[in-house]
Amino acid sequence: MTSELHPPPVTLYPSPPCFEVLGVRVHAVNIPRVLEAVEALLRQCGKGYITVTGVHGIMECQRSAMVMKAHRNAWLVVPDGMPLVHIGRSIYGQREMRRCFGPDLMEALLAHSVSKGYTHFLYGGNPGVAESLKTKLERKFPGLSIVGTYTPPFRPLNAQERHELLSLVESLRPHFFWVGLSTPKQELFMAEYLPLLTTQIMVGVGAAFDYHNGTITKAPRWMQAAALEWLYRLLLEPRRLWKRYLINNPLFIGLLLLQALGIRKR
Repeated sequence: MTSELHPPPVTLYPSPPCFEVLGVRVHAVNIPRVLEAVEALLRQCGKGYITVTGVHGIMECQRSAMVMKAHRNAWLVVPDGMPLVHIGRSIYGQREMRRCFGPDLMEALLAHSVSKGYTHFLYGGNPGVAESLKTKLERKFPGLSIVGTYTPPFRPLNAQERHELLSLVESLRPHFFWVGLSTPKQELFMAEYLPLLTTQIMVGVGAAFDYHNGTITKAPRWMQAAALEWLYRLLLEPRRLWKRYLINNPLFIGLLLLQALGIRKR
């Protein structure tokens, strides 16, 4: 990964309304609104990347200027978690805002693309995950065109791997490039590679690959609506996620209070 991020490519379609949470621009959207924006961008031959961001992503931005820049250069920053939706609706009056949960957004975009003939590329996951996911998604959505997959190593690509990826994507020219890495790896990757890859839209969907592959199950609807999916995931993977949720969530609330009181400013 290079030390600097490229400037964002010029996009023709204007972004939807947005507001800031601890310095991170979040767009006041719902999944149908994202589909509409994506369709317009593709028609105009625009180019951009979408971050699917929740409290974890916001807090990573507080720790790293590079991660903050990657979010601020994104074409769309959509709310992956209910806390951001509640902030947008209650504080900023964005009543039509809804959660754009990564797996749900991915499913909606894949379904939408079938009749349009858009093509897709899957990047990320453990060895074999992307290939297995390709088979399952093409079975679930008849007519879906996933033209390629790539499983990266658990480190930045070396020169040979970088050339291999760029050449592969150049030959396939997918409309969508799905990135299934963890935050903030996927945001930094998209910010660096969008100008280099022959694709129009990159979407960082984190664990959506595992959700659709059946490795991870979704929380019950009532927990999602009550903004308790973090608790569900914590119970499933306590060793991996305890720091993320038991440290990030209280810090997030504390920083919001400091900002509201005028004690902390960006």
